[in-house]
Amino acid sequence: MLVFDLALKSLRNRAFSTSLTVGSIALSVALLIGVENVRVGMRESFSNTISQTDLIVGTKGGTIQLLLYSVFGMGAPTENVSWEAYREWADHPAVEWTIPYGLGDSHRGFRVIGTNEDFYRHYRYRGGQQIALAEGRANEGLFDVTLGADVATELNYALGDEIAVTHGLGEVGFVTHDHMPFTVTGVLAKTFTPVDRAIYVTLEGMEAIHWEDGAPPASDDEHDHEAEAEAAPADDGHAHDDEAEAHAASADDGHAHDDEAEAHAASADDGHAHDDEAEAEAASADDGHAHDDEAEAQAAPADDGHVHAEDISIEDVEVTQVTSFFVGTTNRRDVLQLQREINDFEDEPMMAVIPGVALNEMWQGLAYAETGLRLVAIFVVLVGLLGMLVSLYTSLNERRREMAILRAVGAGPNRIITLLVLESLCLASAGALAGLTLVYALLSVAQPIVEAQAGLFIPIRPPGSIELLFLGAVVLAGFLMGFVPALKAYRTALHDGLAVRV
Repeated sequence: MLVFDLALKSLRNRAFSTSLTVGSIALSVALLIGVENVRVGMRESFSNTISQTDLIVGTKGGTIQLLLYSVFGMGAPTENVSWEAYREWADHPAVEWTIPYGLGDSHRGFRVIGTNEDFYRHYRYRGGQQIALAEGRANEGLFDVTLGADVATELNYALGDEIAVTHGLGEVGFVTHDHMPFTVTGVLAKTFTPVDRAIYVTLEGMEAIHWEDGAPPASDDEHDHEAEAEAAPADDGHAHDDEAEAHAASADDGHAHDDEAEAHAASADDGHAHDDEAEAEAASADDGHAHDDEAEAQAAPADDGHVHAEDISIEDVEVTQVTSFFVGTTNRRDVLQLQREINDFEDEPMMAVIPGVALNEMWQGLAYAETGLRLVAIFVVLVGLLGMLVSLYTSLNERRREMAILRAVGAGPNRIITLLVLESLCLASAGALAGLTLVYALLSVAQPIVEAQAGLFIPIRPPGSIELLFLGAVVLAGFLMGFVPALKAYRTALHDGLAVRV
């Protein structure tokens, strides 16, 4: 105990160099523990984003790509799945529920997802927790929208506000569908998943805003009527030719002209006939106003070339496609068989992935980067410990007289070794604890920033077994490095410390 007190007093006597040594070790330990904490936290965050979902289905492509754009809002989809194919698999006997997703639009950098009531009924995250509303209600009408918690907070939206959706997934889209705005009807409770950074609308609403020229696509019957209308003037052209021939024939017949002259003369004698014609022309002139009103009424909707939100209802819209959909099976034993059937589907190129398997595949692809970061952090810790060793070793030259006095008052070589090893152990332990404290301080500050910028929630959790192993290794390495200056002091003779060097 006396030696330990002496070691602490010796370190306090060299406060500046001690603080620099502890600071360097703390920074290196913070890097090592921080890398591990972020790695584990990101894995937990990704794993907690979706739960109790057996399959994710979309068009053929990469399994990780399908997982990223469907669950984590990263990347862009390549193709869509037809509504008929989706309904065929949704009605499969092995499928208990599905959640359709429609992607491709955004609002001020936040993704807009088209879905239906099954999202609120079946979506689970973090061990089976259900989606809940913080305020308002879920989107039910054609142009209702429900906001994620982060969207409502960052954009300062409230219930009843209107938002316009932009085509495209970036900050700046291609076309803004401001002729069909959505009305905020609800805000989701905080989930600490990418759900918080998304905007949810109905599939019908997403379909309606993509109608060409703002109007619903024409049906087959309408196309047939248009074709007949275009063909009618062409057929009528033959009638004009026949009339021309009839006029030509009448021109050759002089008797016809005489008859016409007599008819004109007869009509000239009859004044009442002309009066009747004048009245008929006046009546037709009055009726012209009615035709003008009808023309104006027909032209009014075409002023801006768009059908507006108030002009259509959800029953008028027919969904034609989805981007992907989540599947929950009636029996977990059917998952692999159902996945095989979807992957072999001949009517449309589709693929199904198991979320857990796709996540493991993604982590395997990132394993090299994780290992590289960990090795860098370990070498940084070694550099910090070597700095401590250099500090203790070089300080022995300044402490020659201190060591000699201790030897002179009866401290044996073992006491000297113990003193220097304890100093090294104290420095390493203080640096490890300071580094651990620094990690949690930085995580508490960076957590909301990372969540806001990247949509990833890094949990602040107690040190795990790996972190404790790293801390123990740092302390042990510091303890062992303390023997290097201790052995040098042990070999130093008593007279060497008392002699005056010139």
